[in-house]
Amino acid sequence: MKKGILLRLLVPFLTVFFLMGFSTIAVAEQIMIGGIMDTTGATSDVGKDYALGMAEAFKYINDHGGVNGKKIKYNWFDYGYRIPEAIIKFKMLRRLKCIAIMGWGTGDTEALSPSANKHRIPYVSGSYSAHLTDPTKTPYNLFFSSDYSTNARVCITAWFDKKWPRHRDYGKRKPRFACCYHFAHPYCSAPIRAIKDQAKLLGFEIGEDVSVALFALNTRSQISALKKFKPDLVWHGNTTMSVSATIQEAYKMALGADHIVNNWGFDENLPRLAGKAAEGVMGATPCAFFGQNYKNMDKVVAAARKYNPAVPAEKRLIRTVQAWGAALLLWEAMKRADKAGDLTGEGIMKKGFETLRNFNIGLGASPITFTSTDHRPTSGSLVQEWKNGKFREMDRVDLKKRWPEKWAKEWLGW
Repeated sequence: MKKGILLRLLVPFLTVFFLMGFSTIAVAEQIMIGGIMDTTGATSDVGKDYALGMAEAFKYINDHGGVNGKKIKYNWFDYGYRIPEAIIKFKMLRRLKCIAIMGWGTGDTEALSPSANKHRIPYVSGSYSAHLTDPTKTPYNLFFSSDYSTNARVCITAWFDKKWPRHRDYGKRKPRFACCYHFAHPYCSAPIRAIKDQAKLLGFEIGEDVSVALFALNTRSQISALKKFKPDLVWHGNTTMSVSATIQEAYKMALGADHIVNNWGFDENLPRLAGKAAEGVMGATPCAFFGQNYKNMDKVVAAARKYNPAVPAEKRLIRTVQAWGAALLLWEAMKRADKAGDLTGEGIMKKGFETLRNFNIGLGASPITFTSTDHRPTSGSLVQEWKNGKFREMDRVDLKKRWPEKWAKEWLGW
């Protein structure tokens, strides 16, 4: 009788014990990855599609084996492009035991960099600031794209090589160059030093910068200021909405300049918003536009159709593809670290990311290399142009090949 009572008492406890044991095993096999996105803030015009693409990419990864059989649990938050909110979300993701985080803006990414370094959490961001590429300062910050400074140098070089020789004043004077961006935002101002250095290197006359807010819809006063300088080329450092408004105003006021745009201001919405003013506009594209014929693009398009069928393909942007670039990069690093038996933040960095040599994710992106002393993913970028109703490849500039000494000894981290 006593044995029967004892068994009746033990069975529930044993059941709970085994369930807890199996539950612990299941959780241990699940990899926690975090996300900090902007879907409501100042950069939500490009952030919404990026967030959508990131969630789709992780669903695809799980449907295709996860990390050597381990599934990913992707938890993301909107932070409204507010740095204090990003800090709160980072702490929440740490409590969820995320071993890597997919981040977003330059201001918040740079603000969180010390925390990512302290806790050894790889932080793969949508910010491509060159300030994040020196591992002696920011060892846990990464991205798949050429950095903003490289993009800016590439764009001004492509224009100088391809368009300036066809200008009516070529050989008669120096080309004139000006920058147009929101002075107060770290993303917008990140590559200014680099692009002006490149302009000086190429022999431009450089005018005064003009400030345009990220939310700007009326830019008449800024274009009036530019008209006094009469630039041949204007670089735009904002996101698509305000870049479109600025280019449209320049067209109306007959500024007469060509335009180059940093990658977050150059997407499928630019010609939709700017209309005829978008003709001939050039931009650095870290990857191909949504649906362009490049390796692995079929996977991106199919996943968008499968996981979010209510979103029409014609409404998708290059931002979806950029999100996939970041996710595929982390996926490869995690698979390598896991295979090495070290699926920790430090393991993902040292046995994953820093073992990549000319790794090709497809999607029109340049091959990626990371070392323990240089976290610049690549030394060049594809430049595309909006021409006759479509985006087309214009040039692909490799700064390392063009200026090897400067690339090796001067340009890291700025």
